[in-house]
Amino acid sequence: MVQEFNKVGVVGLGTMGAGIVEVFARAGFHVTGVEIDTSALERGQNHVQTSLERAVSKGKLTAEEQGAIMGRIAFSSTREDLGDADFVVEAVPERMDIKRDVFTDLDSICPPGTILATNTSSLSVTEIAALTRRQEQVVGLHFFNPAPVMKLAEVVGTVNTAPGTLEVVTEVAKRIGKTPVTVTDRAGFVANALLVPYLNHAASVYERGIASREEIDTAITKAAEFPMGPLTLLDMVGLDVSLAVMEVLWEEFRQPRYVPSPLLRRMVSAGLLGRKSGRGFYDYSTGKNPAEEQPTGPVARSVRDNDHGFDLADMLLAPHIDDALRMVGDGYATADDVDTAMRFGCGYPKGPVELLDERGASAVANVLRGVANAHFAPYQPAPLLGKLLYDGTETVRST
Repeated sequence: MVQEFNKVGVVGLGTMGAGIVEVFARAGFHVTGVEIDTSALERGQNHVQTSLERAVSKGKLTAEEQGAIMGRIAFSSTREDLGDADFVVEAVPERMDIKRDVFTDLDSICPPGTILATNTSSLSVTEIAALTRRQEQVVGLHFFNPAPVMKLAEVVGTVNTAPGTLEVVTEVAKRIGKTPVTVTDRAGFVANALLVPYLNHAASVYERGIASREEIDTAITKAAEFPMGPLTLLDMVGLDVSLAVMEVLWEEFRQPRYVPSPLLRRMVSAGLLGRKSGRGFYDYSTGKNPAEEQPTGPVARSVRDNDHGFDLADMLLAPHIDDALRMVGDGYATADDVDTAMRFGCGYPKGPVELLDERGASAVANVLRGVANAHFAPYQPAPLLGKLLYDGTETVRST
């Protein structure tokens, strides 16, 4: 069925949408990229062209291959040009009113057999699917930025998505060079549901004056060899984007660990959104830190003096690992799915379950206990972690 796809459509040609167009065209699909705003359409075309030229200059593509890829791409300012598409990916901004307009339009324009996918990272795929008369053929297909580089694609089914549709989209994801993780519709899916609370927790640690921004970021890059620290990553992702995900997680789960950091809220209200606004936890024009300075109190000194038997990296990572174990224990995703999502979607050298297996369940539990006792955060160990301790097992995967 994948081989029968003659034409793919992508609606929305921002950075992500343009990247998705490139991904499909590189994989041999004929793609039509649609953007109703003419200036945005031109920017999208330029983005694809520039990206391919960069690949040629780096020796990753030949000029002939670039020409062939561009030959498979058409651009349009009207959605009616998707009337013969077999598969359409929506990549418009994360606003339900905009997505409502797109999906009701596509539902009337596209043939009955066309599969519709949303690239949403935080909105309900189920709610989006319900806007159409083809709920069995609507899925989430969540790419990660930059789409031509990041290997993860989350394939998200709703209660009404046909199993055959999920199979087709999973195979499509593989054909375009992605590593798919297939899950059901839930706030944040796998990657964002784990990544963003970890970033939010780091913001809370900074807000309480427990450590400086540099100490927080350096602790993680050294201890876990992550490509960047959480506050730097927050600035790159966008504080407003992370806050929106936290609010969605809080709305669905109503658990204390999903309460957005007050500092995060204040910074977003002040327009300190990170790199895209020029200032976030770091100032990208002067190097000056615009985030609110917090006093260093006894709690901060206690952590730095290691009075509780854990260090800053432990304090940042243990709740993150616990969240991953909670997700696995809930049956939402397997340990392999979790680690795959974080490695290929977020650039982790090791997934959170791998980190648990490396550190040991009892060590992680001791940190969580110490964090709770010191009143740093309201974390209680995940049931799966409790089971490992009860069984006397230190790892999720047998070694």
